[in-house]
This record gives sequence, C-alpha cells and structure tokens, in this order.
Amino acid sequence: MSEAAAGAPAGSSLPKHAMLAVDAGGPASGSTVKVAAAVHARQFVAQVARTGSPVDELTGAVDPDATVDGLVSTVEPPAEANGAAAAVVPDPAGLTALRKEAEKSASELATAQKVLDKRTSDLKASNDALTRKLRDLAAAETELTRMRRPISDLVELVYQQPVGDGVISYLTGDVTAEMLRAQSDASVLAQANQIQMDAVAKVYADKQRLAAEAQELRATNLLAAAQVEAEVSTLTKRSEKVVQSLTKALVKLGIKIDKVGRAAFACNPLRIDATKDYPNGLIPKNILCPIQQRGHLLRADAAIAFVSLNEAYTRHFGKPICVTDAYRTLGEQQSVYYRRPGFAAVPGRSNHGLGMAVDLCGGVQSGGTPQFRWMEANSKRYGWFHPDWAYSNPYEPWHWEYDPEIDSLR
Repeated sequence: MSEAAAGAPAGSSLPKHAMLAVDAGGPASGSTVKVAAAVHARQFVAQVARTGSPVDELTGAVDPDATVDGLVSTVEPPAEANGAAAAVVPDPAGLTALRKEAEKSASELATAQKVLDKRTSDLKASNDALTRKLRDLAAAETELTRMRRPISDLVELVYQQPVGDGVISYLTGDVTAEMLRAQSDASVLAQANQIQMDAVAKVYADKQRLAAEAQELRATNLLAAAQVEAEVSTLTKRSEKVVQSLTKALVKLGIKIDKVGRAAFACNPLRIDATKDYPNGLIPKNILCPIQQRGHLLRADAAIAFVSLNEAYTRHFGKPICVTDAYRTLGEQQSVYYRRPGFAAVPGRSNHGLGMAVDLCGGVQSGGTPQFRWMEANSKRYGWFHPDWAYSNPYEPWHWEYDPEIDSLR
C-alpha cells in the first residue's frame, strides 16, 4: 500500500480561589459579605442546575497596574446572571447524531472551561492588585508614624514648659523671649497637628474605601465563579450522558465493548487525543475502538464513523463491509512493507498506524464494481474517502482513509 505518497502525518473542579483577608474597619465586616456572597452563589448554582442555562463569555481582563476602582468595574457578573436560559436540546436517537452531539458537548465544555480558567486568572490579578494597594497603605501609615515623632517631641516640650500665663505677661508688658518662643512653638504645634489630622483622615478614608472595594470584589467574583462552575458541571454531566448513550448504541450494533472497562475511554470520541501521545504503530490497543468486523481496531472517531458507514452499506447491499485490515502495529507495517515493496508506506508513516485507515474487500477492492462506486459516492458523508494517490501509482482501490475535516456530520 503506497501511503508514502500521501504524506500521512505521524500521530479537563473549580480551583480554590485565594481569598484576600481585609480588615474593613467599618460597619460591614468581611465575614458578613463573604457569607452573603456564598448564599447567593449557592442559590445561583441551584438555579443553573435546574435550568441548565449556559454561561455567557466573561470578558475584561484585569490590568494588574489599574486602580482599584478600575478593577472593581472590570469584574462584572456575566449577563447570564439576569436569568436568560438556553433551549433544552433533545436527546439524539441515531448513532451519527449521538457522535455529533458528543462532539458538540465537548466543544461547549472546552469553552466553559476556558471561561473558568479566565475567571480564575482575573480573580488572582484583582487580588494581587488589591494586595499591592493595601501594602502601599501600610507603608504610608509607617511613614506617618515616623513623621509624628517630631510633633510628639514638640508636644512634650510644650507640656514641660507651659505658656498658660503668657496672656497675663502680655497685659503687664512683662514678655520675655522664651515666652515668645514658646507661644510660637504652640502655634506651630497646632498647625502641624491639623496637618497630621488631615493626613490621618485621608489614609483612614482610603483604607475604608479599599476595604469596601475588596469585599465587593470578592463577592462578585465568588458569584461569577460559582456560575461558571455550575455551567461546567452541567456540561460535563451532559457530555457523559451522551457518551453513555453512544456506547449503548455501539453495543447494540454489535461492537464488542467491555462497558465497565475501556468503553468509557477507547470508543469515546472525546478522548482521541490520548492516541496522539504515542508514535505511529505503537498505540496501545486498549485505547483503540473495535469495529463490527472482528479483530479490527480504529481510533474512536474513525471507528464510530466507520460503523455508521457500515450500517448504510449494509442497508444497501444486504451485508456488511468486508475488512481485511485496519490498525497496524509498527511490526505489522514492517512485515507488509518487506513482503510488498512499493505497495506499502514506509513503516511509521502509515495511516494504518494511526488507526485511521482500512483495507477493504467484498468487491470494494476492485475498481468499477458497484461496491466501489457506492463507496466513492457515499463514504465522504461519514468522513471516509479514497485518497487521490491510491487511484494510480500504484492503483489501490481497497485502501480507504478517515479524515475528520471532511466529516459532514461535524
């Protein structure tokens, strides 16, 4: 089989969010807001669990250098919190529809997981920025403490040298330089004290504002994260349900699957990436899906598509597709290559080694037959095709490959 000319390629719980502890110093304590947010989150999770409504995409990445006001404004609850609900998708009945629904569920689940990851990242960035702001406030308070020392010394000096009788001295005309200096110090003390009070008031107001913003930010993020977590949970359950239905449908069609073993993995079209972890021809057979033709294996998506193709073929011809070969190990590829030089791909480059090619018989192996012409006309509807190189140099009508990109059911 000359696949060399074809150039065949070689072959997901909610994170624990760190909560930023802030001493509000005001009437609304952090624990009160946290409890209220948790209650709202639980209520929202229950609502989503009942309605199954999807989550809207959360946008607005947090700028770590932004002001706290900016951070609070960018972390808004998603629009879905207003109660918009998605239409209920009916359970598909056919095998091909099940596969399509499983892939759709996987896509939705991947999208929701990305939203959840983004929410986690935004929450961390928000809390990091607030931590920096609070650290700056702590530094400012330390500086105020340092600045208070000269004023405290001056207060102590005036206390030790009172100027209470200065007015009498003015009235009697008995004013000394020391009295004037003491009165001047008292005036400076009053001005410095006012400046100090203004600065302390500003720092206190800033701290109160930041504490309130931190509480609001935590509550908003807690609610939004709960919404996304609920959506991920809903989609995960939906995906699992579809895969279970798909497995049952395969079993009914004669696929020999251990329903408590590899059925949840080998024939799951959402797990095909596992096969990409292995070189061509070295994919463990326990992660490949069997087809109706005994002893033959394919990658999960290719196998499910082939089963659908086989059902259509059987309805037309009254008997299933004849298969001589499907997945080939590297050793099997080497054996075929040495036995039939020029008619097989270089070992390690065959689509058979990826579980994405079959060799057929029962009439399909001969070009121009009704079976071959039917395959040409119908196979692409199921993602299977006869590659261009197999029409000549050499001519191999028996060789067919799977390509998910041309699968009309996707």
